[in-house]
Amino acid sequence: MKRTCVILAALLATTTTMTAQTLKSFTLNDLMAGGSTFWNLQPEYMFTTWWGDVPVKLTVDDATRLDTDTQLFTAESLNAIVGEQKVRACTALTMPYPGETIAMLQLPRELILIDFGKGEVAWRADIAEGASELAWNARSRNLAYCIGADVYVQLPDGTRRRLTTDGSDDIVYGHSVSRDEFGISKGLFWSDDGTRLAFYRKDQSRIPSYPQVDITKRIAATYVDKYPMAGCESEDVSVLIYDVSAQTTTTLQNPKPQTDYMTNLSWAPDAQTLYVFELNREQNHMQLFAYDAATGTKAAAPILEEKHPKYVEPLHTLAFLPWDKTKAIMQSRRDNWNHLYLIDLNKHVYPEWHNAGGGGTVSNSRALTLLTPGDYEVRDFVGFNRKARTAIFVANATHPLHHTVWSAAIAAKPKLQLLSAGEGVHTASLNDSGTQLIDTYSSPTVARQVAILQTDKGQASKGSPSSLMGYAPPRTGKAGAKLLLDAPDPWAGYAVPEITSGSIKAADGVTDLYYRLIKPVGFDPAKKYPAVVYVYGGPHAHNVQASRGYYFRGWEIYMAQRGYVIFVLDNRGSEHRGLKFEQATFRHLGDQEMADQMQGVEFLLSLPWVDADRLGIHGWSFGGFMTTNLMCSHPDVFKVGVAGGPVIDWKYYEVMYGERYMDTPDENPDGYAASSLLPKAKNLRGRLQIILGYNDPTCVPQHTLSFVRACIDAGTQPDLFLYPGDGHNMFGTDQVHLHERITRYFDDHLK
Repeated sequence: MKRTCVILAALLATTTTMTAQTLKSFTLNDLMAGGSTFWNLQPEYMFTTWWGDVPVKLTVDDATRLDTDTQLFTAESLNAIVGEQKVRACTALTMPYPGETIAMLQLPRELILIDFGKGEVAWRADIAEGASELAWNARSRNLAYCIGADVYVQLPDGTRRRLTTDGSDDIVYGHSVSRDEFGISKGLFWSDDGTRLAFYRKDQSRIPSYPQVDITKRIAATYVDKYPMAGCESEDVSVLIYDVSAQTTTTLQNPKPQTDYMTNLSWAPDAQTLYVFELNREQNHMQLFAYDAATGTKAAAPILEEKHPKYVEPLHTLAFLPWDKTKAIMQSRRDNWNHLYLIDLNKHVYPEWHNAGGGGTVSNSRALTLLTPGDYEVRDFVGFNRKARTAIFVANATHPLHHTVWSAAIAAKPKLQLLSAGEGVHTASLNDSGTQLIDTYSSPTVARQVAILQTDKGQASKGSPSSLMGYAPPRTGKAGAKLLLDAPDPWAGYAVPEITSGSIKAADGVTDLYYRLIKPVGFDPAKKYPAVVYVYGGPHAHNVQASRGYYFRGWEIYMAQRGYVIFVLDNRGSEHRGLKFEQATFRHLGDQEMADQMQGVEFLLSLPWVDADRLGIHGWSFGGFMTTNLMCSHPDVFKVGVAGGPVIDWKYYEVMYGERYMDTPDENPDGYAASSLLPKAKNLRGRLQIILGYNDPTCVPQHTLSFVRACIDAGTQPDLFLYPGDGHNMFGTDQVHLHERITRYFDDHLK
């Protein structure tokens, strides 16, 4: 198989004067986030925040202005003002008021505004016991929160108002809905001025309770886990608005069927209108509607619509232009790639439809202007430069593995400018006016750098943005860029394996797929090594990018230290490669993903130092599904597998995710039957260990238990290990224990 675009990197180069015998070895405590020494071996990190347009460095002990190198306060000085030891680390503070010498501290039971300039407590508020989902508005200082399934608002003077009274296991207010799909991660939404609060109401009375077990009781008991399975009854969602001044609550008047989704709630800057992206249950028709905040009345016509024969997936709120409140930025994959569009909220869609770049249909609308043209994905919208009238964003425009910072002119004619280095993976934090950003960056050869960059200084794109690969604006100098941190390699003195990256062709023979390959420590090309394929393979995730170590996982380094080759490939269906790339797996989850992974296996086994008789595979969640599927579909190829929290049959998975990618079991019976692993249990020949959080609310235990039952009936022999009390993932010391368990399994049966 032909290899293309191979990027060779001897990651984290160790001191050349040391011999292999003198280099130190890693432990799992060094490499796993729950380990006792993990943070000691991470690249130095700089905690920063913006105080309006002033950059501030935060440490445990103090806060310093980065533009003047002036200390603002210390934890000790703030505690002296409060009169108690409240501030344990300045890294936990925010500075919400530009121009005012106020630091905010949020504790589990208290909010405190400390005026370090005047040396006094500017304001403080107690938080009710049992409060969760806290949402505080800096302008009004109103606080919203939930106690159980009900919503409360607390005014700055401490007055508490209970907005709902019928919250229960069935009726839930103020929490996220749709199982955190469609960009939803919370349920309380203040208007910009804090005068109105939008919040969700979720009626899940029609959803059966999955019987999760609490073994901490003297007699084990079950508890409520409302789990809507694909094709079954789902939750009914509505949106309410509370007006703080009028003390009234209004429900948005949405006449659509109850099973439609309401997502990405976006307040207009004047708090008079709430914009809602609405999606039908089939998830193939999205409409953006405006609601009157005072009456809950819905506009007669949508502002825009998008349709697709497979699915449409709105994930982002609107971002209103600071200089024109009638226009906003929205993100959409209407032309296959996730891009920024300028939307005129005073115009409406014309009901004409045309084919989209991703193979679907979208509405023709004079309301939209594409700001970021090109065959790449916008990863993150950062904000606006108000003076230059540009949008700042992160995108993989120079290369699919490199995520760099750009500006786009908000004008009729697109104009892009690269602000960061053209290589590596960048995140950006913008100041209040948008004139500067803090750029945090790593690459296969850079552990971590942090710099302040000007957002009007960069390199204009000529033709394809990929022509700017390798461009690096000055980190210091007259342009105003300033290097704040160049972190040294924290692994100097350790035996670090060689990590490389490259690409192969997908099973379609056309599409490039990118991989990460880790050789064993002390690699000898004359030897034969066991190899483990690590896989995820599903949507909304990727495993390979051009950050430190090509995005390695600590366990992979540990395995390379123990003499294993590690191979990781992002197949079709994974994220940040466009809608067509993702939708290749539609209605048949597992088929194209496995075909692509087997292309990767073919490449891996072509390497003369990989032992084809000792090939293993490991993955979690969707990767657990892939691991089990590959073990049963290619029993002659894989000798050992470890599958964590696997999906076994998609009819047992949740409505929102499952129906997006598979439709319902009634609509797609062949797809569900083909992707079910229950009939494949009879094919298991190698050693397969399934690991499950005993209280997994995502891939509920029914998946694993049904597969074990199918194996018993078929006479095959999987192994099973449980983590009682854990959910879909293990954290803390359980994470270290988990990876010791995985390692031992491969050592026992593959090495």
